[in-house]
Amino acid sequence: MKAGVLYSGGKDSSLASIMLGTYYEVELNTFVFDPLRQIPQLEAAARALGYPLKKRVFPEGMLKNMADLVIAKGYPNDAINAVHLAAVESLAAEYDVVGDGTRFDDRVPMLPRETVQSLMDRTGCSYVRPLLGIPRREIDRLADRFLVVQYGETGSIRNGDYEKEIRDAIKARGSDPASLFPAHHEQSLVVGRKA
Repeated sequence: MKAGVLYSGGKDSSLASIMLGTYYEVELNTFVFDPLRQIPQLEAAARALGYPLKKRVFPEGMLKNMADLVIAKGYPNDAINAVHLAAVESLAAEYDVVGDGTRFDDRVPMLPRETVQSLMDRTGCSYVRPLLGIPRREIDRLADRFLVVQYGETGSIRNGDYEKEIRDAIKARGSDPASLFPAHHEQSLVVGRKA
């Protein structure tokens, strides 16, 4: 059975994919707002894991709506969760099993139990989060054991995190995204898999 896994190219979604690959035929899925956006670093990360990657495009106008939401709220959490839910729902229309790399101590993206239950009831999919019970320090240990990972600030790492495109949209409006997003937000990109 196939599992459609949301894939940013980072260590969390990579570890979740490896874990789900034990039980399912994993297909990685990266969502972008701009259909012309190239994702060579994500393609390389997917090859390193040995799974196929599909680039998906959010509906036109969604980026503007999410940038509006961040500006209106003054913080990104609601927008990131809304984008994440849209991605999960999109995959649920195609896959019986949908997975991602959200972990125990994540605040964003994190879909609450009632949202997850509603999603599964409406779509018939199983939404699987294999890292949900694992804290960050264990994720870091597992990543160090199994993956070659590059780290850097949001924007300096060319991964598939939703945040970069939302920050760019806010900046294009003449606003400073740094005032709306947490400072020193480290991102990761898998550049290889250890033997």
